[in-house]
Formats: sequence, structure tokens, C-alpha cells
Amino acid sequence: FYRCYLYFLLVNCNSLEKEKMMMMRGVRALGGQRHQMYTTLGSSAVPKVANEPFFHYAPGSKERDELRSTIDRMMQECPEIPCIVGGKEYRTGRIATQVMPTRHGHVLCKFHEADDEVAAKAVEAAMEAKASWENMNKEDRWAIFLKAADLLATKYRSELCAATMLGTGKNVWQGEIDSSVETIDFWRFAAKYASQIYEMQPPENSFGVWNRMEYRPLEGFVMAISPFNFIAIGANLHSSPNIMGNTSVWKPSHTTMLGSYTIYKILEEAGLPPGVVNMIPGTPEVVGKLVDHPDMGGLHFTGSTRTFNHLWKQVANNIENYKSYPRIVGETGGKNFHFVHESADIESLVNSTVRGAFEYQGQKCSATSRMYVPTTIWPEIKEKLVERTRSLKQGCVTDFDTFVAAVIDETAFDRITPFIDEAKSSSTANVIVGGGYDKSQGYFIEPTIIETRDPRSPTMVTELFAPVLTVYPYDPKDFEATLKLCDTTSPYALTGAVWAQDREVASYVSKVLRNAAGNFYINDKSTGSIVGQQPFGGARRSGTNDKSGSMLNLLRWVSVRSTKDNFLPCDGINYPHEQEP
Repeated sequence: FYRCYLYFLLVNCNSLEKEKMMMMRGVRALGGQRHQMYTTLGSSAVPKVANEPFFHYAPGSKERDELRSTIDRMMQECPEIPCIVGGKEYRTGRIATQVMPTRHGHVLCKFHEADDEVAAKAVEAAMEAKASWENMNKEDRWAIFLKAADLLATKYRSELCAATMLGTGKNVWQGEIDSSVETIDFWRFAAKYASQIYEMQPPENSFGVWNRMEYRPLEGFVMAISPFNFIAIGANLHSSPNIMGNTSVWKPSHTTMLGSYTIYKILEEAGLPPGVVNMIPGTPEVVGKLVDHPDMGGLHFTGSTRTFNHLWKQVANNIENYKSYPRIVGETGGKNFHFVHESADIESLVNSTVRGAFEYQGQKCSATSRMYVPTTIWPEIKEKLVERTRSLKQGCVTDFDTFVAAVIDETAFDRITPFIDEAKSSSTANVIVGGGYDKSQGYFIEPTIIETRDPRSPTMVTELFAPVLTVYPYDPKDFEATLKLCDTTSPYALTGAVWAQDREVASYVSKVLRNAAGNFYINDKSTGSIVGQQPFGGARRSGTNDKSGSMLNLLRWVSVRSTKDNFLPCDGINYPHEQEP
């Protein structure tokens, strides 16, 4: 009788009443079934976490053969990807395509863009899944992401790497460090950091009192908007709030759809309940409206500074309508530098600069795009830079010896090439290597180095997101003034590096440029941060510097409640000082 009565109430109550009743009765609705919620009886420790080892795909290796086979298969397929809302597939008929940047005539997949109805359903699904997700045992919640990491490290490694290579124009190594290693590290370390956060409790308890802190998820859903250049970032933007008990609406970039869909399917196989992540590719006009929703509790963004500024203004203009002040976390642009001293190790500098500037065609947020070099050592550095840049193999990502591939799409190509043309005709600049481009088959731009006599020339100031490095040779006697130039030339402050074997100089530059970069390197390239080692993010116009891949980021997705549990009665009103002497 009790079960029949409970079923009757579940069917006939409105959604809010259902949610309250399920909480009271300890019942959680999952996939149309009823499951008892159980409290963890014991204190569990997250398994020991370490950075995922890299695969190197050397000739004759098993992983190389498997990746080649996966690429060949994927080139023959063209899946049609739906929106996924509440675990259900929605096909709106608004079809868009993802093409290969290196062969833009080849369509990798088709996908359905969300319309207003599907976008609204995504918010509804996130809010409906919220109560059961945040009340799931933390161990069960974290286990989903730990399992997803293990699935990616094994079963899906070549699948996601191939989708990343073909869809975003990454060579083998760049695909491996992004789609495999960094994504795995994000998921594993987030579980570790979450457990450490939960362990942070008040250090003092007065006699008869137990003080506790509860790390509640935000009230509302988190809007996650991800970029094209890192599949791992797309995975992390929704996963870090999810791990802390939030549900999310995720807008992946159109140019990452095959890889983004793979991420979702991995999480689904790992046991992610419906509605925790709702994947809706769509136009800014459709998905952007969700930022105005009263239940938006947070915005997790990576992309352009211009878009982030727009979203921030949108939130500000809507501030009276939110149930809670939304948490806004964003990582945007960078005009990242190498500042070189006369004591620099030239060989290491040259090799690292070529990597920093031209790996993934300069489309990393942290890519080296400007460099300051003493005139006394510039001739030697220049010769080596030109020689090694010319030696780089540029081609399609299906060729495993490719170092430089193509930029992401035609919009990027058409935005970048005028800067190169302007440098060619400038009276203060000289293109010393590269400068060519061709979009007939793929969006190819040659690795290009510009030498300039104007430290505030367009390519020294503007973020290009391109395989373009601009070098300003400076007189060593102007060391201090050039440091100031480096600090003030760009509105960004994402990454930067000092190159000096003289430790006093390296220390001094580090202090002077303290606010010029959120990630600072000494005698290393400006790229290559690793989860668990160098938390990533910058300030100024580079974002909110909330350090993805760290505990600091996860803390942004919780709202802490402090509880004082008093064990003793209050036996009076007056205080001792009120008594007569």
C-alpha cells in the first residue's frame, strides 16, 4: 500500500513537491526508476593521483598503429550529432558541419544546432537533475569522473585524439597532450582537489560546540561556453562545476563538435546521470539568451576577450533578475612574451621559442607571440630562428611527420593574413622568415617571424592567435625601459618568460613583470602548463585568473554554509559585567 501511495504522489505532485518528497523519503528518480539514497558509512580517500603518462607514438609502436587505424576509419565516417538534453537526443533540423582545417573540403561530422525550445529544455533538465546530483554521495559523484579518466586513458584514447587532430588541426603530439593527457588530468585532479576542499573545516571548536563547513553547489545551473583550441578545456568547463555538485548547460565550439560529442559519450558511459551535463551547440543568438535566465548560478567561459566582455555586460544588465549573484569565471586572450637577457642560453631559447610560437599554429592561449632580445645577441639568435623555422614540416595532420598544420577556419585565416601583409609593406618591420599563406585546400599560414623597430607595432600589441612571432631587438643599455615596454604594451597578462642564466637578473625581471603574466616561466617557453603543476590563468584582459586545474577554480563553484552545532543549554540572559561589585 505504501509503495502504491508513494507512486500516486510522484505522478500527481508538481515538480517542486516531487523534489521535496523525494528528499524526505530518500528516493532519487533516475531514468524512470526509483533508487534508495544511501549515506556513506566511512571516510573514503580518493585514489592516489598523478599526471597521466604521455604516449609518444614512435614508429612501430602499438599506439601509433591504433591511432592511424582510428584516423583512417574516422575519415570514412560522417556522424550526425544531436543536441543532448536530459540524456535525450534532440534533432532540430538546423544542420551545421565541422570540416577539417587542413582539408576544408572534407566534412567530419554534421550536427544539430539548438533552437530556442531545446535551449530552454536544457535549463529545465539541468534544474530537474540538480537535487539528485548534489545529494549523491560525493564518492559516487567523483567515481564517475575517475572512471571517465580511466576510460579515456584506455578505450577511448585514440578515438578522442583522432577526433581532435582531424577536427581542430592538431598534429599527433598536440592531440595527445590535449585530448588525452590534459583531459585525464583535469578529471583526476579535480576529484582529488574536491576531497581536499571538503576536508577544510574550522580549526577551532569552543567547549560544547561543533563547527562545520558545508560546500554547497551554487543555487542554479552553470553555463559552460568552451573554445575551439583545447578539447580538454571544453571537458573541464562543465566538469569542474559538476564535480562540486552543480549541473550545467554546455555550449561547445562548432569547430570541436566531434571531439566534444566523444567527451559526452565517455562521461555517459562512466555513469553520468541524465541532465547533469546538457550539450547544446548553437548560435550566440540562441544560447546566449540562457545567460539571462534567473536560475543561472555561474558562467564558466574560455574564449575571446571581446565575447567575455559582452557576456559580463549581459550579466550586469540582468543583475536584478538573478536569484543569486552569478559566479563569473573566464580565461580569455594573451599577448605572451619571451624577455631575453644577454646571459640567456641561446640554444635552449631558440628551440623553446620555435615551439612556443609555432606549435598548434600559435593558437594556444599561451603561445609566444612577442619577444624582446638584446641587439648584442640578436644576430646569432636570428640566424638560428630562421634556420629552424624553415625546417618545420607543414602539412595535413594525417601525416605524422607534420609539425605545423592549418589555422582553425576561414574566419581566422582572413583575420590573420592582413597583419602579415601589413608587416611586409611596413617601413619599420621586416618579415625574416615565412609570410606565405594559402587556403585553397586548407587554411595554411606559414610560420612567420617579423623583426620590428617599433615596439608598439600592430603585431607586438594585437593578439593574433596565429603562427606569427614578432621580435623587438633592444639596446642592452635600455634594459629597464624595455622591461617597462614589455609590461605596458599589451592589455593582456596571461603568460610570459624571462631568459637569463644570471639568477639575479631572472629574479629581478620576475618581480618587475609580476603583474604581466599569470603564468610566468624562467628559462622555459611560455606554453605547456600541466594540471597539478602549473595552475593556469591570467589577469588584466586575460581573464579572472581563477586557475583552471587547481583547487582555486573548484572553490568558485560552491557556496559555503557554516554550521554551529551547540550541545549545551543557554542558562541565562545577563553577562558578568552587569553584576554589582
